[in-house]
Amino acid sequence: MPTSDAEGKDWSLERFSRTYLETVCDVGPGEGTYAKLFRPVYRGVWWTAIEIHRPYIRRFGLKNTAKRRDMYDEVHNLDAREAPEHLFHRDLVIFGDVLEHMPREDAVALLHKAEQADCWNILVSLPIVESEQGEVDGNPHEAHLHQWDPDDMDQVLAELGGRVESMRGSTLGCWWWSRRT
Repeated sequence: MPTSDAEGKDWSLERFSRTYLETVCDVGPGEGTYAKLFRPVYRGVWWTAIEIHRPYIRRFGLKNTAKRRDMYDEVHNLDAREAPEHLFHRDLVIFGDVLEHMPREDAVALLHKAEQADCWNILVSLPIVESEQGEVDGNPHEAHLHQWDPDDMDQVLAELGGRVESMRGSTLGCWWWSRRT
């Protein structure tokens, strides 16, 4: 669904607020949960969105509308797996409730793509309980294609090097990977 469970958001916001950021890429923003939560913390941060489902861009006001300010400074209607590497060259890349919507090997490759693009931090949030889901509101990209085990995500992020912090809730797990050790 284009929304996200509240679990882990305070934990994520605390890490966001203690990290100096100038640029953020939000992959699969849906309704813009992270921009709504994080953007008021720092003014002047450049926000990029990569949204695969074009109707969400207008429906959730991700891009300029006559009635409200943009939620994102730059919006790309792309599959993140096919996005140019430079879009991941940011201080923070957010994969908030998006990696479960692709096969595991694609998700791992996407995390490596962000790391290889020299992003400084990666935030991952995803269900850590059985969470079957199919198409939602005509969006086939909402289907859950992989059920993540939190230990598996720990290992995947550890392989990137750097430092990893994690939070395991009752429904969601959150990970903050940083290039800085």
